[in-house]
Amino acid sequence: MVIWAAELRRAVRSGRALVLLGLYSMFSALVLLVVGFVTRELQGQVNEKLMEAGADSEATARAADEMQQGVLGFLTSNDTAMMQALSQVPIVVLIVFKITLFFLPAYIALMGFDQVSGEVGPRSIRYLTVRARRSSVLLGKFLSQATLLLGLVLVIDLAIFVYARILNPDFAFGVLATNLLKFWGATIVFSLAYVALTTLCSSLFRSPAVSLVFNFILLFVFWLMDSVGRAVADTSPVRFVRYLSPSYYSGNLLHPQLAEFAGSGGAYAAFAAIFLVGAYGVLRARDL
Repeated sequence: MVIWAAELRRAVRSGRALVLLGLYSMFSALVLLVVGFVTRELQGQVNEKLMEAGADSEATARAADEMQQGVLGFLTSNDTAMMQALSQVPIVVLIVFKITLFFLPAYIALMGFDQVSGEVGPRSIRYLTVRARRSSVLLGKFLSQATLLLGLVLVIDLAIFVYARILNPDFAFGVLATNLLKFWGATIVFSLAYVALTTLCSSLFRSPAVSLVFNFILLFVFWLMDSVGRAVADTSPVRFVRYLSPSYYSGNLLHPQLAEFAGSGGAYAAFAAIFLVGAYGVLRARDL
């Protein structure tokens, strides 16, 4: 607990939190603006064609609803329960969530690639291990990065939902607050496994630069395993490699049914535990 608090204070005072918040907010704002512009343009073109065809306001509204349901079905893999649960959330929020979730592991790697290797290299970590167990040092560093990340993500998610509320006056405050917590909770579950992966990569090498490169390599390998496993036929044994990738389990993080959400949450908890145990094994065997 002491190490967690000290590491968190150091991260905040170093200015890294401000830089990371700026980086993440700029990326999210860019995605939000682009997605919002494309969505409005498509909707405008559809409405214009309907008006030229002599359609009334009811037909226009029905066409807009059908287009929204089509996009929602694509984003949720046509899961009826998820489509119904997310039907009141603006499409722009869902699209931005999906895109930012895809790039979030890279952001996490940039955020904490030196959390352990930054002190193992110059051997300053030995001053910590004299006063605390190595497991406590590792867990404190992991929790400090996770806490900082979740705070930054909450700020960005809040800004996205407020922006969506401004563009969609019918987006009720109660629905906004409930879904904000749901989306933030999904991000928490998703992020912890990748924070643990970053901790593992940072423990493997003395050089922070090498840790960062190796982390990106693993992220690419996981993405490739998921993509190949989904692309091959269901009869191919290669399809099972997707189950070894954390990104495969992100689809049900917003699922309204507890069993479906628990399956994804349990998978991410298992990945986080495996990565942290590996990091502890490396740190315990390393000559500090």
